[in-house]
Amino acid sequence: MHAPLDQRLSILTLAVEDLDVSRQFYAEVFGWSPIPTSEEEAANIAFYQLNGFQLALYPLAKFAEEHGGDVAPPSGFTLAYNLNSTEEVDAAFARFRDTGATILKEPEMVFWGGYSGYIAGPSGEQWEIAYNPFTAVNADGTFG
Repeated sequence: MHAPLDQRLSILTLAVEDLDVSRQFYAEVFGWSPIPTSEEEAANIAFYQLNGFQLALYPLAKFAEEHGGDVAPPSGFTLAYNLNSTEEVDAAFARFRDTGATILKEPEMVFWGGYSGYIAGPSGEQWEIAYNPFTAVNADGTFG
């Protein structure tokens, strides 16, 4: 019997249609800065340090080449960004509106007791921006 793997995530890579457009989206809409890398690496990938793992943006064509087949932009899942109040969610959506982000669904009370809405990234990645009254975002940014 083998030992189980640690319950963790190292890197979540999003295959994006245009790396520069995606990098601009995460800078303007989220206010995030990529991890400084070499000039050569920065031309091919962008890494963002999140709480306990990294988010990577990688061009779709290079992603498909590396994986040896056709790859479609992300679908069928969401990336969740939780906040600690409905007011914080509303403030985030005000920022999204001001930056011209694509809002898929305005925030509203949802069946499970929380408050959430959705935006889209430039390659179709969907972000849920939510307040969960049953679980808080900790001071270090971790959830739960």
